[in-house]
Amino acid sequence: MKRLLVFGCALALFSCQEEQPKDYATISGSILNADKSNVVSIIKGRDYKKDITVNADGSFSDTLKVVVDTLNKRAPGYMLKHGDQYAELFLENDNTLKLSVDYSEFDETLKFEGDGAGKNNFYASSTRITLKHLDEDLFDLPEDKYNERMDALKSDFETLKGENVDLGQEFLDTQSKNLEGMLKSYNSYYQSKLAMRKEFPAGSPSPTFENYENHKGGTTSLADLAGKYVYVDVWATWCGPCKREIPSLKKIEADYHGKNIEFVSISVDDERRSGSKEKAHEAWSNMVAKEQLGGIQLFSDKAWQSDFVKSYKINGIPRFILIDPQGNIVNADAPRPSSKKLVELFNSLNI
Repeated sequence: MKRLLVFGCALALFSCQEEQPKDYATISGSILNADKSNVVSIIKGRDYKKDITVNADGSFSDTLKVVVDTLNKRAPGYMLKHGDQYAELFLENDNTLKLSVDYSEFDETLKFEGDGAGKNNFYASSTRITLKHLDEDLFDLPEDKYNERMDALKSDFETLKGENVDLGQEFLDTQSKNLEGMLKSYNSYYQSKLAMRKEFPAGSPSPTFENYENHKGGTTSLADLAGKYVYVDVWATWCGPCKREIPSLKKIEADYHGKNIEFVSISVDDERRSGSKEKAHEAWSNMVAKEQLGGIQLFSDKAWQSDFVKSYKINGIPRFILIDPQGNIVNADAPRPSSKKLVELFNSLNI
């Protein structure tokens, strides 16, 4: 009896000890229609990435230590990536977080349970609101319609905040500040688009280029292409967004082969990034050959200082321009090859 009493007291003491918080977070989930990569990546800026294997049934689970910003005393922002989809994550050590999502409808179906689920679901709902209002047509809208769209977004966001007051005012204020910063960038870009429409109206004569080196030999000028529509891609070998458009550009070139349009790519590679004009030229020539780039591949005469580039006020790439058979501007900031709006534009012109 005495031994049992001692054992019982010891067990009571053991069971009453406070459990120590874990110095790591646990994240798990289930993905329907998972991407063939079978990997979920947890990313923090450029400094951290952890790949988690997705099982055949779409499930995954792992742990990671959340590094706290000692200066601000808060965890830095994490992102979850699966295939080509991303989601913002709120993580803290000693948290257990679980998500479920259908990869084929990622943003629409993403849902969280467990510790920190409220904040993560807020992120997911906020993303759905922005996707609803900030669609591909946004920057083509007249100014009054653009402002209406922005007002509707802000209204929906305020409603979301009102439904989540339990997340704390500090968190909600931070989300409002983040949204304001994003919308400021959108507004700045929209205003630049408006200014471009006014400066380069449809039907006005296009700036020209003359005697640009052609990768296939000789030189090419815009005048050589008179009588056809000309879709111009201003790019460089070091430009990531430019290179991401290559597969789409190849496809649309193939789809419109033999039709009344020429696809012209103009490289602005220069010595600032390559070290010398010769190395810049070599990088361009090698990539055209390696990627088997089609269309008309040209090397600009003075890179960013070329008359054509300066006349169109190009200070960021890729930039796409559509010129009509008479050498007039159709669109000085045409849709990208990856955009469905480009085909819609071509169809409207009966190309």
